Amino acid sequence: MSTIDRLWPLEGAEPWDAPGLVTGDPDAAVERVLLTVDAVSGTVDEAIEVGADLLVAHHPLLLRGVTSVAEDRYKGALIARLIRAGCALIAAHTNADVVDRGTSAVLARRLGLLDVRPIVPGADPALGLGRVGRLSEPTTLGRLARHLAEILPATATGVRASGGFDDPVETVAVCGGAGDSLLGDPAVRAADVYITADLRHHPASEAREQSLLGGGPALIDVSHWASEWLWLDEAADQLRGAHPELDVRVSELRTDPWDFQVVQ
Repeated sequence: MSTIDRLWPLEGAEPWDAPGLVTGDPDAAVERVLLTVDAVSGTVDEAIEVGADLLVAHHPLLLRGVTSVAEDRYKGALIARLIRAGCALIAAHTNADVVDRGTSAVLARRLGLLDVRPIVPGADPALGLGRVGRLSEPTTLGRLARHLAEILPATATGVRASGGFDDPVETVAVCGGAGDSLLGDPAVRAADVYITADLRHHPASEAREQSLLGGGPALIDVSHWASEWLWLDEAADQLRGAHPELDVRVSELRTDPWDFQVVQ
């Protein structure tokens, strides 16, 4: 827990967030760790099957207040199974988004962005939400979308783009996870393209119309899970570096909620 708080300090979390220890004894011994984006039935099964003492999930299982952890409700059932198996659960959410090796920073690095800086800087200007930078060589929106499809794990929803296939792209803003709250940020508005997840109809439509009127970025919408899954390998490397005695594993289970898509 001390190492996790050093790597992803709790004070970096958004006020509405709920990272940290969800269940487990802080004094319990840890030998094997499994990292995942979501604590769901499949990843809890995997943690128990591999004999993990700790499951580190990006998304908090108990993000909002609950009044019951009865086992006829899935969150209660998962917590009970983890407790019976002696497997603790820790969430590292927005506190793992803002750091220099966090979700958005990893995505920016995989895209090869240069001169990278946060979209919304924190108290430390090197830390903050999202990242913006430039490509080493200009490309087009279509080629960038195809490159993203190669970088990210496959999902049913794939990669969607709003803009011309051959529109030129050099400056790129990224935000792992749901990032429509940053659509109006000046750093995003000044970019050629904004890559994020969970773009809803109205925010995307309004951003597109505003771009047509006064300039703004093309949009690329990807799977929420896929945009953050890349971070797991980085987090695992950091934990291995701090604790070489641990068996640290990354779950490859796809916890994106969509199973297939019919393209019209």
